[in-house]
Amino acid sequence: MKFEFLMTLNSVLRHGSFANAADDVGLTASAVSLQMKRLEEYLGQPLFDRSGRSVRPTPLAVELAENVRGALDAMEEARTRHAAALTGRVVIGAIRSLQPTMIPLVLREIGGRHPSLSVRVIQGDSGELLEHLKAGRLDGAALVRPTSGGSSRLYWQDLEQQPFVFVAPPDSIETTAEALISRYDWIQFDTSLTSGRTAASYLHRLSPGTRPRFELESIEAVLAMVSAGLGVSIIPRLPTSSRVRAPVRQIRLDDDTPTRKIAFVCRSGDADNRRVMAIRDAFATGYGVTRDE
Repeated sequence: MKFEFLMTLNSVLRHGSFANAADDVGLTASAVSLQMKRLEEYLGQPLFDRSGRSVRPTPLAVELAENVRGALDAMEEARTRHAAALTGRVVIGAIRSLQPTMIPLVLREIGGRHPSLSVRVIQGDSGELLEHLKAGRLDGAALVRPTSGGSSRLYWQDLEQQPFVFVAPPDSIETTAEALISRYDWIQFDTSLTSGRTAASYLHRLSPGTRPRFELESIEAVLAMVSAGLGVSIIPRLPTSSRVRAPVRQIRLDDDTPTRKIAFVCRSGDADNRRVMAIRDAFATGYGVTRDE
């Protein structure tokens, strides 16, 4: 029986459901459910009543969580109060759109909290970074979480749900996306990436048959082109803390606006590694995410 199962149990009881606990501990809801079943097998008794539409903790689950909560709190306090200064080197990956936006914030946070920790940042698309992570070439990565939720064998920390936005030149006067598409050239975000394909699919819903005049590999390049009046586009919304500033108009899309989820991911075995935790916490700080979310 793994100690992390007790940590997950504590989170389930604190947050009231497997789904909410999954967000807290960085797993999928199915992975949380599997951990609870393994814990029940170890104890030989049920921890949850699954007869209704929602699971309810048994008295044993409540008693067990109360007994281990003090130990969990003591361990966390000891870790934060008495931990030695972080040293060494960590290698992380980040998708292109985060390089000029979130990475400076993350590295500034790391530099302030852990001045002896060296960080190398690798750029790549989400699929490439996941492969590098699984192969052991990265300690962690910030990327677009797969729509399937991502492998439960990895540790996930969701950072931000980014809606896609329609962007137009700052001096444009049309009030709808359809009118803007009919006047301006279409600038396509790289369709070799999931986000680019999502944007292209949404475009074809708005204006079937429209073809791109330009296709660019970075969101920042698309923004620069739109800001210069060379066309319109659909891109993921940049973080509010972004350092990239290109004046554009943002046109509200309908209720079916696509989104992408930015997440930090590492191997499950490294989820308690202090260097990796420091990077994860720096990303969480940059996005305004707390451990209890």
